[in-house]
Amino acid sequence: MEEKIEISILLSLYGNLLTPTQKKYMEQYYNEDLSLSEIGENEQITRQAVRTILVKSKKKLQEYEENLQYRKKEKEIKKLTQKLEETKLNQVQQQILEQINNLLEC
Repeated sequence: MEEKIEISILLSLYGNLLTPTQKKYMEQYYNEDLSLSEIGENEQITRQAVRTILVKSKKKLQEYEENLQYRKKEKEIKKLTQKLEETKLNQVQQQILEQINNLLEC
């Protein structure tokens, strides 16, 4: 289950770098929780063809993350902001921290 969530997050980050077909099938499988068979029926292709597209697309998303490391950096920034939240901040610092957290949520 955790892998599905991670792939879904990568899809939200890098999905626009996939082909429209790859993105569509990935969204149906990872976000809408459709099965390979359901996607195949909807798209009038075989279950195996759907699986092949998903495997290649997943690999692409992982390659994008490996090269760009946005998700990794995001996790590190969140850890650092959590540490900051545990310290005593003045009002300006607190506002800056809130702005950072808001940007990370987008």
